[in-house]
Amino acid sequence: MIELTNLTKKYGKLIALDNLNLKISPGEIFGFLGPNGAGKTTTVKLICGLLKPTTGRATIGGIDIQQEPEKAKRIIGLVPDFPFVYKKLTGTEYLSFIGDLYNVPLEEQGEKITNYLEMFELGQWGNELIENYSRGMQQKLVMASVLLHDPKVIILDEPLVGLDPKGARVMKEIFISLSKRGTTIFMCTHTLEIAEAMCGRIGIIQEGKLTHLGTKEELKEKVTAGGSLEDIFLKLTGGSEYSDLLKYL
Repeated sequence: MIELTNLTKKYGKLIALDNLNLKISPGEIFGFLGPNGAGKTTTVKLICGLLKPTTGRATIGGIDIQQEPEKAKRIIGLVPDFPFVYKKLTGTEYLSFIGDLYNVPLEEQGEKITNYLEMFELGQWGNELIENYSRGMQQKLVMASVLLHDPKVIILDEPLVGLDPKGARVMKEIFISLSKRGTTIFMCTHTLEIAEAMCGRIGIIQEGKLTHLGTKEELKEKVTAGGSLEDIFLKLTGGSEYSDLLKYL
């Protein structure tokens, strides 16, 4: 469902993403992990067509995102780390606007909007301006807008930021349910417990290069200590050496 072929992005001499090759199957929940500045968000923007690659290509459902951007974006839902919403609209107006953009029939919009507002506990806020929403509420609203057009691929960049524990639990249940229905989920996150619990495969990127790829069990075979994904990640990325820095305190 997602295929990245020799995907590269350069800014002058800086290589933000270096020759990334990756295939992700329908219904897979794929975790994309890496330190800050490793190239995760650049990858997300390239997959969604928000950036143009220097070389290489990204296809979604067999559609080249650069050659047929509108067609590809019809089947993509994006939840960015800092979602943009029109704050002078109400929650209901915003969802109606998104529904119109994706040509969701009006007779479906009403029922879906009501259901999703209730699902994310925003029912009583539907007629309130978004400028009065908290960060977590805005994140829920964006997720509701993504679900509105039933995308085949959902791209998540730190999707649980700002959510309370109940909201995060609801999100996780939604992702798992969508995966079982065949929706492909590409998830960038620093919350390793979430990746460990949900993702079938995990890719680790460092300095723009995909350095490790596999299931948790396959990654565990590459390290000599640690059973959790956090232990494995820190060992593989060199983050386990952070304790040396404590001498400066």
